[in-house]
Amino acid sequence: MLEPTEVEARDGHRLWLRYSDGTAGEVDLSRLAGKGVFAAWSEPGFFERVHIAPHRAIAWSDDLELCADALYLELTGKSFDELPTEVAVDA
Repeated sequence: MLEPTEVEARDGHRLWLRYSDGTAGEVDLSRLAGKGVFAAWSEPGFFERVHIAPHRAIAWSDDLELCADALYLELTGKSFDELPTEVAVDA
């Protein structure tokens, strides 16, 4: 199963991610910042609290997380149909 193995907050609401297949790079999430639940990222230090949750999500709290598979697709530019077959897609 493809797993996120590292995540690091970067300036400008970007995340650096690494996955178990060796894929690594940055994803720009600035388009979400300040909107809806993502307004929490405006609180000092909140965005930097990003971590990998036990259920594979990229999370900031119990109430704010993003799907690791969706971030993998954004990072690689692949479509859903191009996901490796060993990836467990979150429903």
